[in-house]
Amino acid sequence: MNEPEPAAETYNPWSVVNLVFHHLADEGLHPVLGGTDDPGEPAAALLKAFGIEPMVEGNRQVSLAIKQQLTEIRAVMLGEE
Repeated sequence: MNEPEPAAETYNPWSVVNLVFHHLADEGLHPVLGGTDDPGEPAAALLKAFGIEPMVEGNRQVSLAIKQQLTEIRAVMLGEE
């Protein structure tokens, strides 16, 4: 009889980023993620380096692009500005 495979573990990827930053700060380093720009892209790169694939629905850039696209569609279809 085959054992059922365990469910995939889920967690907030920002928790991983936070853990890494606190560890680096505890070691006396001063980590910076993205400088003054949106930290989403460098944070995603950090997660990928650990083998963690960030989820698209958590991407603020994707969310903003979708909102902009919906605004444009409303303007065309409903004449809204």
